[in-house]
Amino acid sequence: MTSPKTTVQTIHSDRIGDSYYKIQHASGLTVFVYPKEENHSAFASFAANFGSINTAFQIEGEEGVRRVPDGIAHYLEHKLFESEEGDAFLKFSKTGASANAYTSFDSTCYIVSSSENLYESLEILLSFVQDPFFTKENVAKEQGIIGQEIQMYEDDPQWKVMFNLLRNMYHTHPVRNDIAGTLESIAEITPEDLYLCYNTFYTPSSMVLAIAGKIDVDTVIGLCDRLLKNRQEKHVRRIFENEPETVLSHRVEQKLPVAIPLFQFGFKRTPGEKPASVEKIAATEILLEIMAADSSPLFRRLLDAELINETSFDTEYFEGPGYDAVFFSGESRNPDAVAQEILKEAESLRKRGISEIDFLRAKKSVYGRNVSALNSTDSIANSLASMYFSGRELFSYLEALINIEPASVFAELSSISPANSVLSVILPED
Repeated sequence: MTSPKTTVQTIHSDRIGDSYYKIQHASGLTVFVYPKEENHSAFASFAANFGSINTAFQIEGEEGVRRVPDGIAHYLEHKLFESEEGDAFLKFSKTGASANAYTSFDSTCYIVSSSENLYESLEILLSFVQDPFFTKENVAKEQGIIGQEIQMYEDDPQWKVMFNLLRNMYHTHPVRNDIAGTLESIAEITPEDLYLCYNTFYTPSSMVLAIAGKIDVDTVIGLCDRLLKNRQEKHVRRIFENEPETVLSHRVEQKLPVAIPLFQFGFKRTPGEKPASVEKIAATEILLEIMAADSSPLFRRLLDAELINETSFDTEYFEGPGYDAVFFSGESRNPDAVAQEILKEAESLRKRGISEIDFLRAKKSVYGRNVSALNSTDSIANSLASMYFSGRELFSYLEALINIEPASVFAELSSISPANSVLSVILPED
């Protein structure tokens, strides 16, 4: 049986005039290289398809379901920077690179940005992520550090307004749980748990490397040939309990030291069995632009009534494995009035329809924003990595924005209803 070979595919957009490379490495790792010769630096993201929601899973060939403590993906992110040879951050400091990592609901990303010694920095990135070192002593030591981080987030109004919303929106889905876990859950994490998750989710075939900037494709492939370890692929089924379509409660509030109340007004939507298509994402993004952009009637009404300020009001499409929602957020002295105005605007749009002028304006705005993001190496690399895990492609999304029809945007209005809404508010302590 012949061993797999590395293949290189060029992905081109005639509309944008850009190309990037998709490399299927012999190790099983997928690598994206997006050359930007005009840039003097490069940005790389080495990501695992393992996030805070993946606490229950079944490995192919095993009968039972494995369950691990909340916060373990974030804990694993912290521990990978430490090896028998020392801290990876010290190595990056010698190359002049800026390195970091973050854990989201559905992935963990290790990132590096460099204008000099780029390939040396990439070598460090590829090496330390593949070199776990967990002992009873260093795992216990990390509990105190992450415990302080958890307590810090408990006092963060922006963090609390979001998770209060999610905990009242979702009954069972682990997206309602804090990414870092709790003091109780991280105390349960053992070296054996970390090795289990690492060996299950950090195989090359379940990871992706995305690089954008002044970068040479052949040099990247050479680094991968030399540094990537061939490890057994694990086929994993991620387990989620059945999630009702209803929300737990429609309103939640908490008092924290803020000058002006914060709010998030969210609408729970029913996710599909597969990740949202680029067409659905495009339709939702355009709808939010029509409803709440700073040129929209709703925004002007809220601003004129002094219900919002000009800089904080924002929207977000929040979706992933088993969850799907849209959020409106900001600061307001009367969050309940803002929520009512949003509901009124949705009902008004349902009755009168979406005008062609508003549709074209919103479509051009969203498209322009996404094209502008292609000037940012970190935006490109992060988008390539996240889209890969959800089976989407960067240029296909831009084409979906161009080809979207008003009827598809109008259809997304049905999800903005009082029945599936949650208003989360952070009030001043006084």
